[in-house]
Amino acid sequence: MAERITGHTELIGLIATPIRHSKSPTMHNEAFAKLGLDYAYLAFEVGNEQLEDAVKGFKALSVRGWNVSMPNKTVIGKYLDHLSPAAELCGAVNTVVNDHGVLTGHITDGIGYMRALKDNNIDVIGKKMTIVGAGGAATAIEIQAALDGVKELSVFNRKDEFWERAQQNVKNINEKTNCKATLYDLADTESLRREIADSYLFANATGVGMKPLEGQMVIPDASFLRPELIVTDVVYMPEKTKLLEVAESVGCKNMNGMGMMLYQGAAAFEMWTGKEMPIEYMKEILNIHF
Repeated sequence: MAERITGHTELIGLIATPIRHSKSPTMHNEAFAKLGLDYAYLAFEVGNEQLEDAVKGFKALSVRGWNVSMPNKTVIGKYLDHLSPAAELCGAVNTVVNDHGVLTGHITDGIGYMRALKDNNIDVIGKKMTIVGAGGAATAIEIQAALDGVKELSVFNRKDEFWERAQQNVKNINEKTNCKATLYDLADTESLRREIADSYLFANATGVGMKPLEGQMVIPDASFLRPELIVTDVVYMPEKTKLLEVAESVGCKNMNGMGMMLYQGAAAFEMWTGKEMPIEYMKEILNIHF
């Protein structure tokens, strides 16, 4: 790193807490080095209390941009000048671009998911998709899928603290995109079976399948799946969740969350640098294989 830092080096940041476990600094710094770009990516432990000061500081220092993770994603918008259409609809930001003092917030999680589908030769545009979840990742995927041209979305969620958000997501999609969205209670297994049977793709966009819910899945059993259905999971630790194991046993083409993680970072990288992230090289560095 020492030989790469010059008087011209531009800073890219990551603000969240906790943050020390993140793979983002490795991913971005390796990509900068590979392409010979004069940038450095650093992680900063910042919570809601320090957020406004951090944004002001980054702006004053002409920091080119930064990633935003929990607990700041839904809070940072009020400190920015503009939001992308997807960020506005999601009510969340994970990437900020600083264009000469003008701060624009983006959400690249959904972009990452849609690019990962494309990378796996999965074309959901103009088709129907059933998705479980209404948290941050789920919201971003639902909004981006609708904006990109998915014809119909059946959204399932438990009647928990995210139910209200799920209702808002569906309302936003129906009012502001050409996609038709419908919300169902995940406990309504009859509707779940019917909607999956009528879908091209089924997505788990919850934490079910990772610790502490490892070994669990959002569908009751394998009979909800069929061989021609595509099944995806946002979880990538473990690489193969119970849902994907079951999908594989049924004969479904399936995809975990590794690609989404990579491509959401690649989308941000391109916004800051104007260059495409060297994807195949990053797959090697991060040991990503679909």
